[in-house]
Amino acid sequence: MKMEITKKTENPLFKRTEIYFVVDHAGEATPSKGAVVEEIVKQTKAAKDTIVLDTIESVYGNGKSNGYVKVYESKEAALEFEPDYLLKRNGIAKPEYKPEPAAEE
Repeated sequence: MKMEITKKTENPLFKRTEIYFVVDHAGEATPSKGAVVEEIVKQTKAAKDTIVLDTIESVYGNGKSNGYVKVYESKEAALEFEPDYLLKRNGIAKPEYKPEPAAEE
């Protein structure tokens, strides 16, 4: 698997970098989301919990896939701006709400 970043855009409003990439996987299956995220971690030196893989789509009959990933400045920024389904898909967990027990009088 060989990955090439085709476009990289800073988005300060959402505290992230938006990256479009092409993965060359000729003769192999489409790479898993985990493998793609690991490659993004290597190339951008970002923490794994700040990376949200949005899409990866295979190009029919070509052995290549196109994708879009968002690299946030922090995990908190990802939690603030991303919808729940993308956070779950990428393994970024929201802190669970635990109500405090009612005080008995």
